Amino acid sequence: MQGYNCLMVYNPEMDRLLMCRRLKDPYKGLSNLVGGKIEPGEAGMDGAYRELEEETGIRAEDIVLHHIMDFKYYLQDCYVEVYAGRLKRPVTVEGDENELYWSDLDHDFFDMSLYAGEGNIGHMIEQVNMSRALLVDGSNHSTVSQD
Repeated sequence: MQGYNCLMVYNPEMDRLLMCRRLKDPYKGLSNLVGGKIEPGEAGMDGAYRELEEETGIRAEDIVLHHIMDFKYYLQDCYVEVYAGRLKRPVTVEGDENELYWSDLDHDFFDMSLYAGEGNIGHMIEQVNMSRALLVDGSNHSTVSQD
């Protein structure tokens, strides 16, 4: 089963998300998150940091990634590991695989005419919003009452 990663990179203020405009299929012309293939024998987290640097120039010392969720696609024989992190400081991003840009967060990320992933980007953003404290201050505070 082939593994992929999907990387949600927020700016230091957590009000913008790094996106790319796909230059090739699948999803050519649509906005997507950065990511790529996990190499055989490579730990998922290692692959996430490797792909992040390859595609954007962001290095491990610039960000702490958190493993947020996974998607497993049995019919396509693949899985996607989703990571999210907040930059420690502003950085210049650069890459030649896709057109990189910073997106405000007030868009409809479920709009499949604009965003890749069949609505998954919207779902992932909502999951990060539910655990925002993890990215903002590194804590793992639960928002669910334990009464």
